[in-house]
Amino acid sequence: MAAATAVTSRRGNDQFRGLFTDTWDVSCTLDSASVATTATATDTITVPGVALGDMVLGMSIGVSEAGLVRRAYVSAANTVTIVTYNPTAGSVDLASTTLQFIVARAVV
Repeated sequence: MAAATAVTSRRGNDQFRGLFTDTWDVSCTLDSASVATTATATDTITVPGVALGDMVLGMSIGVSEAGLVRRAYVSAANTVTIVTYNPTAGSVDLASTTLQFIVARAVV
């Protein structure tokens, strides 16, 4: 598991017009470990204020994902987990890159 560095986030709900009580716009540098064929790997990112039940709405990465499948979710208070699955025929080791995602807390 690799750790994210240079995490920045902007908190607010102005862009969603009342659909969410809070949002986090997160950008960080991520250098994930190599993922073997048909294996999974996880990375965690500390995002102050997020809680279980919050949603990761979208995620983008600054390099080609080379066939990897990624899922992001809030796994604990202040923590977003990125799970990477490799369905390809060989190991994949992505370069260090910028990862961006949005976390939102729905109005209940």
